[in-house]
Amino acid sequence: MRLLFLAGLRPHTGNAVTAERIRDHLEAAGHVCILQDAFDFESSSEIANLISAENVEAALALHLYRAGRLLLGHRIPFGIIFGGTDLNEDVNQREKHTVMGKVLEEARFAVAFTESMKEMAQMQWPHAKTKIYVQSQGITTIPNAAFDWNTFLQHSGIHRSADTLRVFLLICGLRQVKDPLYLVDAFSEWHQEEPSVYLVIVGPEVDPVFTREVKAKVGRSAGVRLRAEMPRGDLHAAVKSCFAVVNSSVSEGMSAAILEAMDLEVPVLARNIPGNAAVVRHGATGLLFSDPQEFVRLAKRLLRDPALERRIVAGGRAYVGAHHSWRSERDTYGRLVQSLAGSPEA
Repeated sequence: MRLLFLAGLRPHTGNAVTAERIRDHLEAAGHVCILQDAFDFESSSEIANLISAENVEAALALHLYRAGRLLLGHRIPFGIIFGGTDLNEDVNQREKHTVMGKVLEEARFAVAFTESMKEMAQMQWPHAKTKIYVQSQGITTIPNAAFDWNTFLQHSGIHRSADTLRVFLLICGLRQVKDPLYLVDAFSEWHQEEPSVYLVIVGPEVDPVFTREVKAKVGRSAGVRLRAEMPRGDLHAAVKSCFAVVNSSVSEGMSAAILEAMDLEVPVLARNIPGNAAVVRHGATGLLFSDPQEFVRLAKRLLRDPALERRIVAGGRAYVGAHHSWRSERDTYGRLVQSLAGSPEA
């Protein structure tokens, strides 16, 4: 089939990585997958023109509102994939909630990353209960062998021997829902007590206004640094070299950064929100914190307890291997997309 796949494709973001991985799955199954950035289209008529020009037979969308709404009314079969924004933010706005309900009415299938996401969606749109499937994100990590950790530190403004440092990486786009400033004050106080610890925030400038706020705050905060987005191989190499990966988001669908850290055998400290708690079991696959002070307490404990570090690293690696196989993801999307070829009753 010739498939149109709509998703947010800003480089180095989780959505772009997920979309590219799913496109690879579909092309491996023999489909022609036309991957397009949903932000490039403002109206349904633009999509109609694209469908006609490309002889599109079916479609897939990542995010119900952002991408799925563009597929309404075109009379081609399509499936959708929930994003965290759908269920954590957009669902609270009446107009968007209504539009997403219409998308689910027309969609042949919908994919949620976790059981909790599926349950939330079923509560909001009971009419779609029978068409929602759960498929966790598949994970593959390929660190760049040529990456130099010391150069990374120097470019981050950290001029100390790597051997004496403990660097925590917070990987996120600079937007409010990711809350990159949540830990800054507490971490800066800790750094002043223990100058060997640093927090490095790495990610794209998604929200220009908020980015200015982040840069100003980080510039005033000892022990905290900010880096622009990095190529995926370099980012994986940086994760492999750091002490721990941090997630401080207000809401998450499923954090690829957390899963990639687990796969790379690096400890994870994550804010205790439903999306994170769905993949991080406290003390077993990572550590969950509920406020900045608890983060610092847990981070200090992790630094001083090698047995705890070994336990959660082993648990995280085993969890990813058991539940986030890209092969399972490939099989699921291959089967679901093939269902678009038949009639709705098929």
